[in-house]
Amino acid sequence: VNGLQARTFGVWTLLSSVIRCLCAIDIRNRTLYHITLFTFFLALVHFLSEVFIYHTAALTIGVMAPLMVASFSIMGMLIGLQYLEVEALSQNKKKN
Repeated sequence: VNGLQARTFGVWTLLSSVIRCLCAIDIRNRTLYHITLFTFFLALVHFLSEVFIYHTAALTIGVMAPLMVASFSIMGMLIGLQYLEVEALSQNKKKN
């Protein structure tokens, strides 16, 4: 890894964390929720591709930790997405 790659990965990680924090603050913002969910999919695909396609990372605890975080976060957010949709439907019924 050279300096440019390390800084690019660092900025990507910072951007992802800012998006995730904003989603935690405004959890009912559907657009932000979908963007946050996408960041976890992107992280999962990235780490899986490094291990299984490019073979540039070994399946150690340093790689398994982000894989588990991304996987559990995706599952949790998909479950939460159902509640957001139900809440949006109930809000529409109250308006009518």
